[in-house]
Amino acid sequence: MPNERLTLRPFQAQDFPAYRAWYADDRLNRHLGPMDDDWLDHVLSDVRGEQWALLSGGELRAVIGLVPDDRPEAPAGSWLVTDLAVAPSLRRQGWGRRAWQSLTALPRMQARRWHAIVASDNPQALAFFQAMGFRITRQPQAEDPFWLLAG
Repeated sequence: MPNERLTLRPFQAQDFPAYRAWYADDRLNRHLGPMDDDWLDHVLSDVRGEQWALLSGGELRAVIGLVPDDRPEAPAGSWLVTDLAVAPSLRRQGWGRRAWQSLTALPRMQARRWHAIVASDNPQALAFFQAMGFRITRQPQAEDPFWLLAG
């Protein structure tokens, strides 16, 4: 696997059938779903956000969604990770890490400040972002059941 050629590029309509199929997985659908044609229409027409696809051997392996972080308390130049999904059959094999490292290695990404919001019932995502160097900046609250992390 170390010699596999990875391709990171903007998400394209041709990626959608494979990506949508991932959402048959209960865990992925619970945390990031539902997935439908409206999502694809939004991604393909959105001029502010970015959706990235990691491929290996021509197969979709991971998808990362980003939007500018417009929260009043967010430092200028901050971006929010809205989703990071790995093909369910490939979980715990390093694909999320490879996707994140490939994305943040792009020159235009290196000046960005990163934040992620993770649902309190998603300990796997929390552990992933912490392993990628993110730190918790806000704990889940009754009225806002999400972790806020800064990378």
